[in-house]
Amino acid sequence: MGDEVSAVATGEQAPWGRVDDDGTVYVREASGERAVGQYPDATPEEALAYFARKYTELEGQVGLLEQRVRRGAPAQDVAKAIASLKANVEGANAVGDLAALGARLDALGGSVGELTEQQAAEQKEAVAAALAEREAIVAEAEALAAQDPQKTQWKQTSTQLDALFQRWQTHQQDGPRLPKAESNELWKRFRTARTTIDTHRKAFFAELDSVHKDARTRKQRLVERAEALAPKGAAAIPDYRSLLDEWKAAGRAGKKADDALWARFKAAGDVLFSAKAEADAREDAAYAGNLEKKLELLEEAERLLEVTDRQAAKDRLLAVQRKWDAAGKVPRDRFREVEDRLRKVEQHVKRLDEEHWNRSDPEKQARSEGLASQLSSAIEKLEAELAEAKASGNAAKVKEAEEALAARRIWLDALG
Repeated sequence: MGDEVSAVATGEQAPWGRVDDDGTVYVREASGERAVGQYPDATPEEALAYFARKYTELEGQVGLLEQRVRRGAPAQDVAKAIASLKANVEGANAVGDLAALGARLDALGGSVGELTEQQAAEQKEAVAAALAEREAIVAEAEALAAQDPQKTQWKQTSTQLDALFQRWQTHQQDGPRLPKAESNELWKRFRTARTTIDTHRKAFFAELDSVHKDARTRKQRLVERAEALAPKGAAAIPDYRSLLDEWKAAGRAGKKADDALWARFKAAGDVLFSAKAEADAREDAAYAGNLEKKLELLEEAERLLEVTDRQAAKDRLLAVQRKWDAAGKVPRDRFREVEDRLRKVEQHVKRLDEEHWNRSDPEKQARSEGLASQLSSAIEKLEAELAEAKASGNAAKVKEAEEALAARRIWLDALG
């Protein structure tokens, strides 16, 4: 535009326009000159520059539209913009190469078709992906609805279903517009799955409430029966244990009710066990003297562990046992200790007795003597075989005879 202004200043014709003597500004086009307006009270340079700026504005709008096309703007929007700009360029009151702007707009119009096809393909792919995503959401919801209501973790399932519904809404708002038939069918399936889950959940908790109510009733009665045992004290503990078995079989009454009822049931048992503990403490105190007597008897009895005379050990143990029985009960926490120590002595005396009878049993002695005789005969025979083998120099028979002899001598020693 600077060249045009300079041309006017020198009286020459500008490339795309001129200003006549009365201040009218003309633009040059292929069909000839066309008046575009006047710029009163201005120099020819200023008038021409004003209309040149109008052209620059149009050129800028065309350039912006070209950038939008390169960025993949929606084809419909591009077509509307081209039509609007063409209307503005044709007959525009501006000075500049308007034909070039028209040609650029025509070129953009030719790219709209390609842009439309490309965007249609992209839209098709986007719709297919969106349908697949919604199908996945529906499939997850239907999988939740297919669960066994009796095995379902309802809190977790409800959270998962809420998350799926949130995904559906977000996808519906942000995703591409889907064909109505497919969209409605998918929503119908999702809604059916939600309804199924809601129905199962309500039925499950209704049944659970009924079960809890029955369990609460049974446990309330058990609590009342347990509390009624208090006057009987420790003697009622077997009855309380029977009630405890019934409690375990009564089922769950819900956490809050279970906790409250169990606290009362346990407190009733604590009363009975406290009474037993007090009675045991009194009894143990009364048995302390008995414990001292039995500890003294144990010292006497444990000296028998060094005795090998069967009869003497039996006689002394019998005397200890008589005194033991006469000594009476001991405190409960020491009962196992003293009884185990006495059992150890009794086992020792029993082994002495068993060993005596094993040695003196006539039948066993006869069998032992008969076997010893047989072994002696066998040894004599093997000794003769060994001598013969050595004389003949047969090393294999010597080894065999020596091994047989060694084995039988061991057996004979064991019988002795």
